[in-house]
Formats: sequence, structure tokens, C-alpha cells
Amino acid sequence: MSELTQLAPDFIRAIAPYKAGKPVSDVVRELGLDPAKVVKLASNENPLGLGGKAQAAIARAVADLGRYPDANGFALKAKIAAKHGIQPEQVTLGNGSNDILELAAKAFLTHGTNSVFSQYAFAVYPLATQGCGAQSKVVPAVAYTHDLDGFLAAIDEQTRVVFIANPNNPTGTFLKQDVLLSFLAKVPSRVLVVLDEAYNEFLKPEDQYDSTQWVAQFPNLLVSRSFSKAYGLAGLRVGYAVSGTQVADLLNRVRQPFNVNSIALAAAEAALDDHDFLQQTYEVNQAGLALLQSSFQAMGLEYVPSYGNFVLLKVGSTDDAGLKVFDALQRLGVIVRPVNNYGLPQWLRVSIGLPEENKAFLQALPQALKVLA
Repeated sequence: MSELTQLAPDFIRAIAPYKAGKPVSDVVRELGLDPAKVVKLASNENPLGLGGKAQAAIARAVADLGRYPDANGFALKAKIAAKHGIQPEQVTLGNGSNDILELAAKAFLTHGTNSVFSQYAFAVYPLATQGCGAQSKVVPAVAYTHDLDGFLAAIDEQTRVVFIANPNNPTGTFLKQDVLLSFLAKVPSRVLVVLDEAYNEFLKPEDQYDSTQWVAQFPNLLVSRSFSKAYGLAGLRVGYAVSGTQVADLLNRVRQPFNVNSIALAAAEAALDDHDFLQQTYEVNQAGLALLQSSFQAMGLEYVPSYGNFVLLKVGSTDDAGLKVFDALQRLGVIVRPVNNYGLPQWLRVSIGLPEENKAFLQALPQALKVLA
């Protein structure tokens, strides 16, 4: 280790970098596969890609790329505010919702403080916490989901942020709104609750709720949403937060100038109007989710019933089972996501794809499972 890197804080050197799902190009290069025959079901992306309105907006925005983007994102904030019936000053834009999580951590966490989140929760929560020199308090999961009573017990005088993903990644579990409202009523007002709803648009109508309306009752609530999943803008990195104006003001103090680029602003604004594309996305996901879960049940494989656009699947009983089946599937041209970094080494996370992609995965799975025999 060089003298320079030794001078970096211990908590920075101890961070294990986030590992994204493997891109098709890596698998093709490493295994010599035909890229046209490789299926990627690893990163919870929208298999339909970009909607038509977003594509048209991108084409129009290209002509002005010599200019900086609107640093305040006025038009997009106005449209988000109108969608939720709130004030534009309550909206914070991020370079993906991941950026929103980082901004919340930067604004509220420091040495001597802590955040609270669940076992099997999104990997960015500990990364964002550790990056601020704060401590993580991880509450054991119950049935692969958040134990909110455990959260309340874990909150202490040093707690500044609570992270809740709903639906949760990578488990796909979901907390109903009455459970969340009861929890919020019990959290000390000095603690920021970050409700991470990146997969909200995949919920069935009977499970839908608009938590952005809760901010008026709970000023310590921040709701995070993403355009990367259902809206199909993963490559553009744009998300947003809805909070009280005082919390939004703090986030903007630590936000990078021009953190959302011009193309992303234009595409996200158009995507909010593309209701037909969003409905098509929902229907494709519901059909694929039903197919995968019924197939797993027929094969006698354990899985966690999902409310998102992915399923957590148990493929074996040994601690190398997940990686072995992941590797075998790759060699068969199907990329999924191992989740050993979440403490789930016997499991894989499988994103919902197009019908033909789901079929390719289900055809490859029995052969891949043979590596465990």
C-alpha cells in the first residue's frame, strides 16, 4: 500500500465496491458466446427498453447537448410535482435513485452516527453509510423482509437515517401501507426515514399507495423513486426524492451541480406521460413473474414470492450452490445475478425478461442445476 492510499480514512479503504450485474459484452468476451443468443436477466432492467415518447424526447434533446443541463431540472420537477400533487420545492433530482440514497447519507450521517436497515436489503445502504464514516445497524430479516419492530428497537440516540426498500431488492418482499404508517408514527422525528420505492410501479393495483402524500404528516420521511426500472431509463441514470422542503434544501446543499444530464431530464419528463408504455411494462412483468414462479413451484424449487420485476430463487443447499449454477447458466448463455454478497450464497436473483427470454432461462435452468449433482 502506498503512502498516499494509507492516508485515506480507514472506513474508505474498508469499503467493498458495489458489484453490478455482468453485462452481455463481458460474458461474450469471456466465454466466446454468440451475443445474439445471450439473455441478460441480471440487473432488473425493463426488457422492453425505452418507450416511444422517451425516444422522441431524446432525439429532440440531442441538438442542445453543447449547453449545460438545467441545474434545477425545473420542467421535470414541475411534472413530478403535478403527478403527486406536491410543490416542486419538495422534489430533489438524482443521478439515478442511487444518487438520492447517497445524498440522504451525506446530508445526515457522519462519524459517531448510524443508519438502520434490514438484513438482505439493498447493498447501497451500507456503502452510503460507510462512505460517510458512520456505522450500520443491520436488523435481522423475518421471512426475508424488514422487521420493523426490530428497526424500532435498533434506533438509538445516534441513529440519523433508516433505510426501507419497498418492494425490497433482492428479496422482492413488500410491506403494506398500514404497516408502514404504523411504523412511521413510532419513529422519532429526529430520524430520517428513506422509503426506497424503485420498484413501486410493478405493484398490483390493490397494493398501490402514494407515500408521497405522507410527507405532509411525517416531515422526517423521504420517498425515493427511480426511472431506471419500469420507465426503462436505466442507462440514463435519473431518479428523484419527495420530501419536506427543509429536507430537500439539505439534499440540494450536498448535490452535485448538473447531477442529471440533459438527455435524462428530457427522457424522464416524456416518460411520465407514456402511460401506455408503463401499462405494457406492467403486463409483461406480471405475465413473466407468474410464469417463473409457477415453473419454480412445479420444479420443487424454493423461491420468495415477489412484488418486483425479479424473483429470488434458491438453487441448492451448499454455500457454493449459487455461484456454481450462476456459472453454469452463463455458459448456456443466460446471465442472472448471484447474491452471495447479500449473505444468500444458495440463491440467485432472476430478473423478469421478455417471454422468449424467460423461456430460454427456464429451458437452461434444469441443465445448469445438474452441476450440483
